[in-house]
Amino acid sequence: MSVYDVLLNNDLIKELVEVAKDTALLHGLLLRTKESPYSSEVVSYIPFTLFPTPVPRDLFQQALQVQTLFNQLVDKISRDSCFLEEALAGPIKVDMFTARLFQIYRTVQQEACAQSIALCLNRSDYMLDLRPDRNATLKQIEINTIAASFGGLASRTPDVHRHILKVAGLPEHSKRVLDNNPAAGLASALAKAWELYGSVKAVVMFLVEDIQRNIFDHRCIENELWKRNIPVIRRRFSDVFKTGLLDQDKKLFVDGKEVAIVYFRHGYMPDNYTEQSWEVRLMMERSQAVKCPDIGTQLAGTKKVQQVLAQPGVLERFFPNEPEAVARIRATFAGLYTMDIGEEGDRTVAMALANPEKFVLKPQREGGGNNIYGEEICRVLQEKSERVAYILMDKVNPQPSRNYLLRHGSPVKLATCLSELGIFGAHIRLGTDVVWNQCAGHLLRTKSAEYADGGVAVGVAVLDNPFLV
Repeated sequence: MSVYDVLLNNDLIKELVEVAKDTALLHGLLLRTKESPYSSEVVSYIPFTLFPTPVPRDLFQQALQVQTLFNQLVDKISRDSCFLEEALAGPIKVDMFTARLFQIYRTVQQEACAQSIALCLNRSDYMLDLRPDRNATLKQIEINTIAASFGGLASRTPDVHRHILKVAGLPEHSKRVLDNNPAAGLASALAKAWELYGSVKAVVMFLVEDIQRNIFDHRCIENELWKRNIPVIRRRFSDVFKTGLLDQDKKLFVDGKEVAIVYFRHGYMPDNYTEQSWEVRLMMERSQAVKCPDIGTQLAGTKKVQQVLAQPGVLERFFPNEPEAVARIRATFAGLYTMDIGEEGDRTVAMALANPEKFVLKPQREGGGNNIYGEEICRVLQEKSERVAYILMDKVNPQPSRNYLLRHGSPVKLATCLSELGIFGAHIRLGTDVVWNQCAGHLLRTKSAEYADGGVAVGVAVLDNPFLV
């Protein structure tokens, strides 16, 4: 019997759904269900798949093995002010959010660097592109360099799916669900950066939003730090505005506590900021605190940078005399096209208008639910001056699978699904020396094929596990 045989057994499915919900709660796969900062006790299980989803073992291994190269690439880009200024010249003219970030980057670059420790916790996301010959290739969708989420809860999902497979009478299948603990991997890098900072009384500050529905994902990493006796505080932009200050040595203090690391779980979307928030962001960037990410690393994750990297000869700038590294990174790139004003951008627009169903139009945004598809692409491209805020990407043709998506309060039904694989990376540089460069774990998110875009945070995708085949 296989997983797909079980999918069609309605009586067994009913039993497994109840087992799955209870097991998810038992293992802490939790989401705050009432949107209030005072209601942490009102929770349910976070949406997840009933069964793990098949993923080819060779492509999974490819994604793991290239991650340390992407860690290096992001770090190198973050320090290359000339490259960032050239790459983002178009978007910062029309995208005020990217422009404000870049303004802070310029300001900090012009000052003496207050902190030589650079910490990046990122997640590179992929889909499996099904070619006409029915073979699949690994294609990068994006790389998230700020607030890369679900490393905590992804650490809890393997045990849930293994238990479901055992109850379903498939104990041998449970062995294909790998151990996965990105919470520990990410926390280990935070702990190393805290150690390098060199003050045992200094805290790690999670910079968080007002309403924290995904707080349990944070807590998994936070608790790993407390296990190491590293103190953690959670503060909002408004809190730091009220009590934050820099001393004469540019050490950051919040509520009188010295901050060793500012770990951003917020601050990646325009509506995350008020004018006070921008003042706070500049103060933190100027400080001696380790920023995760610093402003250059956040800009390195923009879609425009992703598109520029795909141009011939650009990767070689960051990996000179390393053709194998260049080839491994480039093998994951989908087709990416500039929307800049000029002949090349005009050709991109004509290509998109002729066959909009073949492409995705992507703005400089994180957080899911921002991409543009189909005929909506044509509408957006009518405004010529605004097009430079976007890039165009080939639409990936993933292999669909079947699964049950479990959401609190929603009926359970068999759905045709698409999945996205994320690989967590952790990188620390001290001055010019790399002291940490690791793959920190993985994440699989799955959604119904009826949705073009959107992640777990926006209510479309659910948590999953790779079932290696």
